Amino acid sequence: MKQFSFSLKQIPWYSAFRNNFLSNPNRLLAFKATTVIGTLVILTVSIGLPFYAVTLGLGALAGALSETDDHPNGRLKSMALKVLGLAISSFSVELLQPYPILLALGLALSTIVFILIGGVSERFRGVTFGALLVGIYTMIGVEISPNWYIQPVLLISGALIYGIFSYLLLLLKPYSLLEEQLSRGFSALSLYLNEKSKLFPSDEHEEKKIRVKLALLNVQTVEALERCKGVLNSYGESLTNQQPLKPYLHYFMVLQSLHERAASSHERYDLLSADPLNSQLIGGIRQLLHELSHATQNFAESLLTGVPYKHPIALDWLVKTINGMLQNNELKATHPIKLLIRNLSQSHKTLKSIYKNQDTNLLPELEKDTRTYFERLKIQLHINHPRMRYALRLSVSFLIGYTLSEYFHIAKGEWILLTILFVLQPSYSETRRRLLQRTIGTLAGVVIGILIIRLFTFSGQIVLMLASAYLFLIWMKRRYSIGVIFVTIFVLCAFNIIANKGVDVMTPRLIDTVIGAFISFIVVRFLWPEWQYKKLPGLLSEAILKNTAYFKAILNEYQKPTTDDLTYRIARREAHLADNDLVMAWQNMQLDPKKQQQLKEKAFTLTYLNHALLSYLSALGAHRTQHPKETSNMSAFEDHISNALDEAFNWLTNQNNSKIENIEGAFEEISSQLLTTGKEATEMQYILLYNIAEVTLQILEQAKLFKPSTNNNLNEFN
Repeated sequence: MKQFSFSLKQIPWYSAFRNNFLSNPNRLLAFKATTVIGTLVILTVSIGLPFYAVTLGLGALAGALSETDDHPNGRLKSMALKVLGLAISSFSVELLQPYPILLALGLALSTIVFILIGGVSERFRGVTFGALLVGIYTMIGVEISPNWYIQPVLLISGALIYGIFSYLLLLLKPYSLLEEQLSRGFSALSLYLNEKSKLFPSDEHEEKKIRVKLALLNVQTVEALERCKGVLNSYGESLTNQQPLKPYLHYFMVLQSLHERAASSHERYDLLSADPLNSQLIGGIRQLLHELSHATQNFAESLLTGVPYKHPIALDWLVKTINGMLQNNELKATHPIKLLIRNLSQSHKTLKSIYKNQDTNLLPELEKDTRTYFERLKIQLHINHPRMRYALRLSVSFLIGYTLSEYFHIAKGEWILLTILFVLQPSYSETRRRLLQRTIGTLAGVVIGILIIRLFTFSGQIVLMLASAYLFLIWMKRRYSIGVIFVTIFVLCAFNIIANKGVDVMTPRLIDTVIGAFISFIVVRFLWPEWQYKKLPGLLSEAILKNTAYFKAILNEYQKPTTDDLTYRIARREAHLADNDLVMAWQNMQLDPKKQQQLKEKAFTLTYLNHALLSYLSALGAHRTQHPKETSNMSAFEDHISNALDEAFNWLTNQNNSKIENIEGAFEEISSQLLTTGKEATEMQYILLYNIAEVTLQILEQAKLFKPSTNNNLNEFN
């Protein structure tokens, strides 16, 4: 088998097709689901059972949509839980169908339970989503099911067959999930590096706009790092021998290191760009970042395709050329441009030697959630917890949708509930975004489907349905609105296959989608609305707290370097997560109602400033292994900044404003002293400490608006 596989890879067209297919992780999920759906549909249609065919296909689709990223052993546990959850949901719907009131109450209560259980772990989240989805699928098909038990059995069987097929493929390549998540992380970092290259050169206005885009791309990178950590922990818990995880832990640590260097800033780039003496070096830095972006993406693709990564020769040449230019330059050794080039050169060396240094016996420790399942569930059992509020909103929306469907006898009213499940999100802004995508996608899908369906024979419609399922899974996470177009065509074909009524159900589907979207909008708009401007004070306080902890962790690494920097990595991760929350609050604010978009400009400024502060902290951290011996004077400045940051957090979380002048005065004094005290041996640290103090001072100036006694016109923040 291996010899046959090797021979195939030698064929140019096959090798190119294989690499292109594997380079997009979504294609494998779409291929698995479409293969199972196609096999089930073709076999059952060929023996004259179209209802069985479509129901089995829907079960397989639900199984694919609720699949979790687990080690093969964990995947078996998820599969068992999924079968149990689907059985409870589907059989309950069938048994309670004659009793609408009991079904409505059961739907409402089970929704709350499933959503809260889903908050316990990622594994449970996939299982509970699948249970809700299959419950609604059962409601849609209950009228045409031959017997009450047939549909639940078929839906569960479809999901189980897909799960077994996916599990067997995973056994062939058990570490493919790790490779996929790491690849997504390196791809996200590649986009970040490419955007950062646009800073060279840039003016003050351009820099601010680019930094905000970088903050948004940083959200994607940090989320990818979180997913990598989750899958690594899943594998670590399932394996008694941790040695097979060595290369993947190494790649994860490399990804974190590259991210820290990519996120770091040594000085305002508009100031560096303004000096004509720097023009050639600035152009070289732009090209270097661009090439590093390509190299990072190449490594991401190598993880997916299995083709060994080859470090670009052009990148090697470019680094040597830029460093050669530095040697002929009269810039100080600690000039920001030299430090930046040193930083990027180190990233180049790290990528170049990425297959080396994997033989160490020391396996880096990863942060784990040590709470029990009960403790994780218990913390959600409070009306102010976001997940509890989301569960209640979804439950209320289902109740309203089901009541309207039953009372007015709306055709295919179950699609109202299906729309609510996909449209209603934890926040107003996310719901509004998904609402528009779902409605536009459904409308486009209905129009396109009706226009093309008559062009296909019965067999052709089966092919069209399978192609639509494949394209839906490809586009679902990339552009949801396009995915909805294909799933609408999938539904049209399915109803045509069952009873030749695909076109007839398109109008009810469109009407039900609009009703479901409207219900979702009304509920999230008026039931515990969480306007982003109200969250800003708390998010800013949290960002300052986590930045302070990160700063202290960096200082600790300077003073007492460790072999396993878990504490440092946790502090860095939490600072980035806090920054992400602030960035997302600003972005989501764009979709809030106009009168709720208070402080939009302030939010933009805070997003920019906090990400700049995090960038300077990252630069200080990135050089922690190359620092000179600290002077007592340097330590004193660090202590002053650390204390001032603590005081700033206390001021932000306290109603008393009396300390703000003292804190601002402390930062101004630190900045002033740093300007005059810097010594060349430690000038890099002095520059970064100065920038940290200056940006923190600007953040506090912006934060004055949040303090009630500072501005009596903003009492709504109380």
